Amino acid sequence: MFISRSKFKTKSGKIYASVLLRESYRENGQVKKRTIANLTRCSEQEIKAIELALTHKHDLSALGSLAASVSIKEGPSIGGVWVIYQAAKTLGIIDALGDNQDGKLALWQVFARVLEQGSRLSAVRLGETYAIASVLSLKKGFTEDALYKNLAWLSNNQAKIEDKLFLKNKRNKTLFLYDVTSSYLEGDDNALADWGYNRDGKKGKKQIVIGLLTDSEGNPIATEVFRGNTNDLATFHSQIEKAKHRFGCECVTFVGDRGMIKSGQIEDLAKHGFHYITALTRKQIETLVRKQIIQYELFDDPVCEVTDGSIRYIFRRNPVRAQEIQENRKSKKCSIERLVEEQNKYLREHRGAKEITALKRIVGKIKKLEVDGWISVKVEDRCDTRLLRKVIPRRGDHPYSRMNLGS
Repeated sequence: MFISRSKFKTKSGKIYASVLLRESYRENGQVKKRTIANLTRCSEQEIKAIELALTHKHDLSALGSLAASVSIKEGPSIGGVWVIYQAAKTLGIIDALGDNQDGKLALWQVFARVLEQGSRLSAVRLGETYAIASVLSLKKGFTEDALYKNLAWLSNNQAKIEDKLFLKNKRNKTLFLYDVTSSYLEGDDNALADWGYNRDGKKGKKQIVIGLLTDSEGNPIATEVFRGNTNDLATFHSQIEKAKHRFGCECVTFVGDRGMIKSGQIEDLAKHGFHYITALTRKQIETLVRKQIIQYELFDDPVCEVTDGSIRYIFRRNPVRAQEIQENRKSKKCSIERLVEEQNKYLREHRGAKEITALKRIVGKIKKLEVDGWISVKVEDRCDTRLLRKVIPRRGDHPYSRMNLGS
């Protein structure tokens, strides 16, 4: 077999080239040729590769080992970026951020947080590992300084981006969920950093407070950052303003925990014709019972509703939670009993030990476990070597134990 190259010119002056893979054979004593394949459409590299193979067809080892001649290199990873890109496209994030350089950098910062949580510098390094140029069409390189500037761009355009996301996804305009959290900061160079209730448990660190507004399915709609010493209740008014003026909602129900929606927030909601759903505190339940609006027996039914003016109270007894409370109460009671036993034993074995010291230890643990409302301890005559226990019921299913300390 061999490769035949030929050129021919048409009457119109056009020149055509053909590359054929041919072979010679004998027929009736005559040497003839026939075409095996037309290689005209093959690339020059492919044609040369076939020529090289034909040249060494009797000894292919002369071409060398394939493993020695081929090197394997890992290219940029594309799978993770592509999946996140499709999710961001479905959620409308790509359209909300826009197609300019800032929008693409912001999109990559979102991707980097999903792929590997880290700093701006780590996001730059991730750009060298993942195929962001082909997926996001980022043709220009960037540094961590560019990403920090991009954060400022995001801050300046936050309201526009949130509005686009809200309209694009056709969010439910009648029900919003709202809650706050906090995040501690290293250093003091932050305009919003201040001392406050630290949910991270980082003592000695200033913090910021972050409010999150979501739709009925828990999808984020808007976020807002407050000073670190801002009370949860003080963050609520701006959420009402967003729903009313930015998102154009008319009939809205806000859902918040018992520490978020109180009398002041209820009045603010009423001014705009909005409603609310929240939980009752223990004191509020006791007040309703005292006013005979509800009774404890209502909690025994699966679901019970009581209407008092414009307020609807919905009650349900949670058997799982009731069991948890009962087990927790039992565990605390056993812990106190063990300590009483230990102190009684110590008093019996050490005649010089003082009962008041043992009593202080037990009372201290009772207060630490916050069971002083239903457990009390007193000192009996030291000659009594028995530990006396007496359980006296008080207020329905809230018994307290009186444990007598003797030697």
